[in-house]
Amino acid sequence: MKHEFAYEEAQRHLAQRNRFAALAAMLGLTSLVAIGVAATREESVILVPVTAERLTLTSGALEAQYLELVTRDTALMLLNRAPESLDYWMEQVLKLADPAAHGHLKAALVKIVDEQRGSDISQAFVIARMEVDPGALTATVTGTLKTFVGAQVIASQQRSFAFTWRRRGLSLGLTGFRQLPDPQENQNKDQDQ
Repeated sequence: MKHEFAYEEAQRHLAQRNRFAALAAMLGLTSLVAIGVAATREESVILVPVTAERLTLTSGALEAQYLELVTRDTALMLLNRAPESLDYWMEQVLKLADPAAHGHLKAALVKIVDEQRGSDISQAFVIARMEVDPGALTATVTGTLKTFVGAQVIASQQRSFAFTWRRRGLSLGLTGFRQLPDPQENQNKDQDQ
């Protein structure tokens, strides 16, 4: 009798073990399929509407329109400044900086802040056109840069600025910006020589 009872008990434990083994195998297979799908599927993020059109950013190619919107907002923030808001201005620009370029950008911004602090000089930029290259993650912004002393405009010039970006996952980080040489100034120098 004890042998029969022990045999039945062993058979129950064996059946239970087999059910758990089958369940573990099914869960393992499901996990492998889920990991495979997650690794091959493009990741996408729905962006906050800053335009009438709906934009998404995927782990695939970067849309030119998204690069244009990011550059537009960055250019307006970077090129519109007044002495009263320099600390806030620098903090906001550095939030957009790529971690690898943070030190270089901060040095350039500190130089601007030191030159402008305590003065009455402010500037405003009005964008006229923009060219973006999503493959190279660059953009060129052209417009009118006005310089003010107090409320009086002391200079109004057509200027172009180049912005370079680095993509990390689904975010863009500013790696550099610079003013491009004015082609008319180069022509005038060539004519003078």
